[in-house]
Amino acid sequence: MNDIFYGLITLSILVAVGFLVCVLVELRSTLRAVKEFLHTTECTLKPTLEELQQNLRSMRNVTNNLSKVTEDVTVISGSVRDVGEKVRLMSGVVDEVTSSAAIKVSSFRSGVRAAAGVLLRNLLTGKHG
Repeated sequence: MNDIFYGLITLSILVAVGFLVCVLVELRSTLRAVKEFLHTTECTLKPTLEELQQNLRSMRNVTNNLSKVTEDVTVISGSVRDVGEKVRLMSGVVDEVTSSAAIKVSSFRSGVRAAAGVLLRNLLTGKHG
């Protein structure tokens, strides 16, 4: 009976060892596949990461250029605002000069009419100064 018991134990151990050998062979092939996958992924990722870094540098340059352009636009808008204010002030001055000239011309015209009227009246009535 002991021989049968020892035979069963030996058979169980042999089956377990055979199973473990199969598992180890499968693990070894899986490990090779994982290593190959990692190597392929690494080879693919290196150029991608380099391109990503170049794109980030380009984006940084674009951002810097945009902030310079924004500063320039701010300066230009300030200059346009100053020019607008100066034009408004000059428009006011021109309006003053124009109205002042119009008043002077109107006054001169009224004076000439009054003088011509007095002169004609005096000439027609025969009064001499």
